Amino acid sequence: MSEPEKVRLDKWLWAARFFKTRSLATDAVGGGKVHVDGARVKPARQISVGQMLEIQKGPYQFIVEVEQLISKRVSATEAQKAYIEAPESIEKRRKIQTDLRDERMFARAEKPAGRPSKRDRRQLHRFKGRQADNSD
Repeated sequence: MSEPEKVRLDKWLWAARFFKTRSLATDAVGGGKVHVDGARVKPARQISVGQMLEIQKGPYQFIVEVEQLISKRVSATEAQKAYIEAPESIEKRRKIQTDLRDERMFARAEKPAGRPSKRDRRQLHRFKGRQADNSD
């Protein structure tokens, strides 16, 4: 089976598993989230081996070089052989992942416990110098 010389950008992004569906890939390219060799392009743009792609997906940015043209969706291990990701892209993505994880952990730790219990309320009254209600 011979490898094609050129493939549609949206089809390649879907086959290389950057997007779950081809329509999501098309929307991303049309929305300016994917650049080929630094230029904004249309989804039907034909790409070839050796071109550099910048893919913005959520908070992450992938900078990859096309190594192999695929037009059919393949397994994840096979799809990873279709491109080479730049080392600085991998490093930035890992840093963003750790920052987001730390933010989530910090936000979870800062969450208030909800309404104060009866015991908590009595302690607050004592702290503020008031007498607790004995009518409870």
